[in-house]
Amino acid sequence: MDAARLQGLLDNFAQTRVLVIGDFFLDKYLVLDATLTETSLETGLDAYQVVEKRLSPGAAGTVACNLRALGAEVLALGVIGEDGEGFELRAGLRARGIDTEHLLSTTARVTPTYTKPMLRENGQERELNRLDIKNRTRFPADLETDLLTRLRELMPEVDAVVIGDQVPERNCGVLTDHVRGELAELAARYPRTVCIADSRFRIGEFRHCWIKPNRAEAYLALHGYETESPISIEEAIAIGQQLVARNGRPAFLTLAEDGMLAIADAVSHIPTLRQTGPIDICGAGDSTIAGLALALCAGATPEEAAVIGNLVASITVQQIGVTGTASREQVLARFREFGEQFEPVRSCG
Repeated sequence: MDAARLQGLLDNFAQTRVLVIGDFFLDKYLVLDATLTETSLETGLDAYQVVEKRLSPGAAGTVACNLRALGAEVLALGVIGEDGEGFELRAGLRARGIDTEHLLSTTARVTPTYTKPMLRENGQERELNRLDIKNRTRFPADLETDLLTRLRELMPEVDAVVIGDQVPERNCGVLTDHVRGELAELAARYPRTVCIADSRFRIGEFRHCWIKPNRAEAYLALHGYETESPISIEEAIAIGQQLVARNGRPAFLTLAEDGMLAIADAVSHIPTLRQTGPIDICGAGDSTIAGLALALCAGATPEEAAVIGNLVASITVQQIGVTGTASREQVLARFREFGEQFEPVRSCG
C-alpha cells in the first residue's frame, strides 16, 4: 500500500455509518496533587486532593470516539444508568458528535465506570489503584428485548457493526448469550455489512463476524483456559487459523509490539512502529478495531486494514493519561513518515 492508496481509503471513512453495540463505560481520571495531601482528622489516613478531572467515554465508548475521530457517522447502542456517571458519559459522546438516541438509560443499572486516580508529583502523573463500578447481576430481560428490537431495525441501515464486549461476568453486560446469538444471525443475513467483534473473555463464541482478539484471548477461545507461557507468532497463526475455520470469517490477531496478524485465505504479519518514548496502551485495542472496521468498509483488503489498524493504534498509545484517538490526517502523516515499518510480511505460517 502506498500513500495514494491509503489516502483513497481514508477519504471513504466520512461516507461510512457505523453502529457500536456493547458495554459503554465512563473513564474518569482524577488528578491528585501530592503536595496538597491532607491527613483525615477522622481516620488519620491520607486524604488525596483532586485538582483536575478528565472524563471520557470508555470501552465501547472508546471505540465510538475513535470511529468518530476518523470521520465516520457513529450510532451508540447500549444501556447505561440514570445516574451522574450516565449523564457525563452521554454528554461526552454527544460532545464528540456521536448519536446517543439508542443509548438506553435505566434505574435498573448503574453506569459502568473506571475511576483512575492519577497522582501528580514532580511534574509527572502515575496511576494508582483503579476503582471500578460495574453491574454484577443478570442483564434485565425487558432491556434485552428493547435492545434487540433496535438492533434489528438499525442493522440494514449501517455499513458496519462494531461489537464491544467488556464485562467478564456472563450475561451481566449488554452482550448476553441471546444478543450474541442474534448478532450471529444478523451477520449471516447481511453479509455485506462489516460485523467485527472484540471480547476479552468470549471472542470464541461470536459467529459470522470478523474477530479481533489478542493472542492470549485467541488461546483462551480455542482451549478454554489461559496459558502463562509466551505464545509465539507461529503458535498465534495456528490458533488464528483454527478460529477462522470455526467462525467462518477472517480474523485479526493483535500481537502488542509485534504488530498484527491478518488471517483470511492467506496469513499476513503486519509489524507496527517500535515506540521509543512513553506509551499508554489503555484503549489501544479499541482504536485498532475502529481503524479495521472503517478500512474494511472502505474496500481495504484484510492486509491493508491491518496496516491501518496498526497506524491508528501507534498514534493513540502515545497519548498518556487519556483515552486517545487519531484523525485521518494523523494516520496519513504517520504512514508517510514511518510507512516502511508497517510493511506486511505475506503468507506466513
